[in-house]
Amino acid sequence: MRVTNKMLSNSFLRDMRVNLESMKTLQQQMTSGKEIRKPSDDPFRVARTMQLHSDINANKQYNTNIVDTINWLDTTDTAIGQLGNSLQRIRELLVGTGNGAYSDNERKAIKDEINEKIGEMAQILNTNFDGQYVFGGTRGTSKPTTSYKDANGNTVLAYVQRDGITPLDPAVPEQYAQLGMIGSVSAPPNTSVRKVEVSQGVIMDYNVAAGSVLEFKNEKGESIDLRNTLAKIVNHFDGKTDDGSAVDDNAYSKLNNGDLQEITDTITNLLRIRSEVGAKQNRMDSAKNKNEDQNFNFTEILSHTEDIDITEKTMEYATMQTVYMASLQTSARVIQPSLIDYLR
Repeated sequence: MRVTNKMLSNSFLRDMRVNLESMKTLQQQMTSGKEIRKPSDDPFRVARTMQLHSDINANKQYNTNIVDTINWLDTTDTAIGQLGNSLQRIRELLVGTGNGAYSDNERKAIKDEINEKIGEMAQILNTNFDGQYVFGGTRGTSKPTTSYKDANGNTVLAYVQRDGITPLDPAVPEQYAQLGMIGSVSAPPNTSVRKVEVSQGVIMDYNVAAGSVLEFKNEKGESIDLRNTLAKIVNHFDGKTDDGSAVDDNAYSKLNNGDLQEITDTITNLLRIRSEVGAKQNRMDSAKNKNEDQNFNFTEILSHTEDIDITEKTMEYATMQTVYMASLQTSARVIQPSLIDYLR
């Protein structure tokens, strides 16, 4: 087969095109910093890269969930600590009533302080974080508790009804009739559990509902409702029965017996709840550390999968430039002969 100048020229142009394409690919890789520019370059690596990006984005969301939950638990822990301080003060006041030298005026002063503590506890149970009531269960936008004055002028701790209406004094039922309401201060609380996903398939509950704080069973299995306990305490300071409807000669003695024990049981229950919150905080901290380590590993694997080695690519580009210049010099000699050269 006779090799003509046309064949040499076509072969040169084809090789030059291949060299230019290779230089273009290397230039694009160096400017983008990525080994793969489109799926057709390496379908397997592209699929793996997309999966790694999805995992990293999911991990970032998990990390956001964890941080928000840690902040929520920190707020819950602080509120429970404040509740504990209020209950401890009430307990100290009840222990002090054992002093038989206390006058009626001194007992009234103690009762007034306890009334203030009851209102304070209602405020603490309505602690708000990021627009949500911490002790509100899954109804985070509705206040879980409130306080009001009963017919005897004492402060009563109560749940807010499901519709958000403040419960009125049950001793004055006509108040409900005037508002067209049917309900009572015993409206059931929202004890639903909030859940958060901290890792793939790992879901944790993290909230404490007001009902868990106010209603519980003591070590003897007896049901205790802190709302009723506080109501009994202020009524006993008035020398009345548990419901405040009549005079009770043994009212003062009950302060140091049943009332004091129920407050002690409530403090014990609160300590148990606080320890559970602390355990959840520790678990969230561990989940946060694990999430950060996992995200670092994913990022490192992704870098090995799609990022270029800039030193290696610079050397390859320099080599390709040398090859390209050599091909240009070679082609100058191949295309140089003309018709006149053959006529000589």
